[in-house]
Amino acid sequence: MLGILFNDKECKELDYVLRKELDEMLLDLNDSRLDGDIKGAITRRYKIIFRMYARIASPKELSRYALNVRSHRS
Repeated sequence: MLGILFNDKECKELDYVLRKELDEMLLDLNDSRLDGDIKGAITRRYKIIFRMYARIASPKELSRYALNVRSHRS
């Protein structure tokens, strides 16, 4: 296990970066031009980023990014 200390400004920046990455992946998962293998890779990465975001986000903010995996399979 690794630990990192962030100050307030760094924590806000990390929050922003993770949210933007989750938003981009959600857009990609809804793109009908991508095949199942690509969407599977994006879903695996999404789960990792989501767990990172879950450590710093409030439950209300986190609920915006809860992924229903069945709706994103092709």
